[in-house]
Amino acid sequence: GRAERALDAIQDVIAPRAAVVRAGRRTAVPADGLVPGDVVELEAGDRVPADLRLLESRSLLIDEAVLTGESVPAEKQPAPVPADTALADRACLAHSGTLVASGRATGVVVATGADTRIGRISGLVGGVRTLTTPLLRRINGFGRAVTLVAAVGGAALFAFAVLVRDFAWVEALIAVVALTVSLVPEGLPAVITITLAIGVRRMAARRALIRRLPAVETLGATSVICSDKTGTLTRNEMTVRRFHLWGSTLEPASGETAAASRPAAAAVETAVLCNDARVRPGPGGWAHEGDPMEAALLIAAHEVGADPDGIRDGHPRTAEIPFDARHRFMAVRCRTPYGPDRVHVKGAPERVLAMCSHQLGADGTAEPLDTARWEGVIAAAARAGERVIALARRDAPAEAPGLGFGDVEEGLVLLGMVGLADPIRPEAADAIADCRSAGISVVMITGDHTGTAVAIARELGIADDP
Repeated sequence: GRAERALDAIQDVIAPRAAVVRAGRRTAVPADGLVPGDVVELEAGDRVPADLRLLESRSLLIDEAVLTGESVPAEKQPAPVPADTALADRACLAHSGTLVASGRATGVVVATGADTRIGRISGLVGGVRTLTTPLLRRINGFGRAVTLVAAVGGAALFAFAVLVRDFAWVEALIAVVALTVSLVPEGLPAVITITLAIGVRRMAARRALIRRLPAVETLGATSVICSDKTGTLTRNEMTVRRFHLWGSTLEPASGETAAASRPAAAAVETAVLCNDARVRPGPGGWAHEGDPMEAALLIAAHEVGADPDGIRDGHPRTAEIPFDARHRFMAVRCRTPYGPDRVHVKGAPERVLAMCSHQLGADGTAEPLDTARWEGVIAAAARAGERVIALARRDAPAEAPGLGFGDVEEGLVLLGMVGLADPIRPEAADAIADCRSAGISVVMITGDHTGTAVAIARELGIADDP
């Protein structure tokens, strides 16, 4: 009963609402009141209330980890995609249950409830045949055996009393019924229930809610555990593992600072300036607003000794090109306290590489770009399960105060690459080690790309191959 009440309370807390345009007016309605054809508006922080076909969007990023396992928000835009496109690449759809990481959008409801993608998954899960636990199978077998023994013994005793001892059949029947009933262990169900209830309370003390009593016994008979990756084995938050610079790397977790290296300081400066997120320290770590990936860059800047707020105050932004899935980069123009304005660029590594003609060398001076070497860095980072972002900059043209695509299409200086990943939970790795030592196999289920999944499985100790 306590477990049921706790689960019901959770359901009440997460009951979603949606912003709907009806009769030309914007109103908030419960998500379960949506119907196909409703026009829904989405903003950063909203949970998508139904499957939506996007009509318009601006810098829309949606966290689809609940469906695809990808911790990186997916870029969305209204342009149609082929009907046979894989789920993770359906950029024109916003799926029910996913979370808007940044941007705004308007979409029309195309499916609700059980007809949504997550509803179909729920239906499949509900249709799974329930297996009887080993304890219940043994109890059922014991019950059948007792019943058989009681029936056979009662019949034999009745025949003996009537045929051998010449009892009246009514008296013999009364005696047989009494003896047969006495053979049934009426207290057994109560004893089993009390024992399982004690197990449930002990599990609750370990922060595990168990809805069905027999599940306590099932845990003791487990031989294989299948676990989701994102948010269960990993934290479901992007973290900067390292800055890949020319001839060196900078790892925030190692305690290194960016001040000792000119290339590192330049890369961190661009990562902070070409960024729309905000972070602040909170009771449980860093709290952030905006794109989780951009927030990870700001947190990494703090970890390597930089002051993002100070950098932004000293380099005010004067113009920008927002990130868009079509051009796959973001660019900003900022003033500098010591010279001409600078353009800072952040984006997909292949796209930014094509826009660069030079790279920042180990001594902090520009030198010709070694494209093949950087392509090797990108491939190695991908094998390690990292998502890679490229950072570049150049002096802004003095004759034009704004910022256009012509100012960034060529002539950039590549500062380095940033490798981000969804870190594993340390307690998950310890739990997997405990399971394996107990002879329990652990299976990781994820929608990630194969290279990313294998890298994380190795880090968790699930994959044994080198």
